[in-house]
Amino acid sequence: MKGLKNKRVLITGGASGIGAATAKRFIEEGSSVCVLDQNKDACKEIKLKFPEIKRALIVDVSDVKQVTKVFEDIDDFWGGLDVLINNAGISLRHKFLDITPEEWIKIQNVNLNGCFYMAQAAARRMLDKGGVILNMGSTNALAGNPYYADYNASKAGIIEMTKTIALELAPKIRVNVICPGYVMTPMQRAEYTDEMFAALNEKIPLKRHADPSEVAALFAFLASEDAAYLTGGVFVIDGGETAGALASR
Repeated sequence: MKGLKNKRVLITGGASGIGAATAKRFIEEGSSVCVLDQNKDACKEIKLKFPEIKRALIVDVSDVKQVTKVFEDIDDFWGGLDVLINNAGISLRHKFLDITPEEWIKIQNVNLNGCFYMAQAAARRMLDKGGVILNMGSTNALAGNPYYADYNASKAGIIEMTKTIALELAPKIRVNVICPGYVMTPMQRAEYTDEMFAALNEKIPLKRHADPSEVAALFAFLASEDAAYLTGGVFVIDGGETAGALASR
């Protein structure tokens, strides 16, 4: 990809799954990479796996005080930021009537509020020289999907926030959102049985889940100069799942 060498890239939820695959991809592109994650052990593991990672910091993005502190650290370490990958997110598989107020608030705090806190802090540092903010959405934000009302609402909010801030921050900062369908991540693996995986793959036109590296490749493209005219966009990567409105079937 054009223009990613030596770019300062910060990835939330970066110690596992899509985040870890994205860190690997940007390292391969020659970028300078830092990751944030809540999981202390995962942070240690990814730093051992990829020594090129500059820092792996334990941060809860839903806590604005922690976000403020980590950006102060980034200011001292890097002196700025070129690319933010807002990947951190959680989900709980529950029927709507079983979701507790505490669960609803937790999902919104991590997925939506955390994305807002990170994007705002990053944008303030990109206004002079420009930059790229890439947010993680979901096909769940594009079509109804049972048992994820809290998660779906948070991801739909991210899409509308992305479009709005893309308008406000142009032309200096490009902002886009990626909406993956089913991706074989630890979070996905924990929520589904083998039988559920087989049923899901059957309804996807490409007959499989995405590999995290495929989502990472889309992040790399959108961050690069090859995507210089793309902002405010919603980029779906789902193996054809939503083309036939299959998401909620």
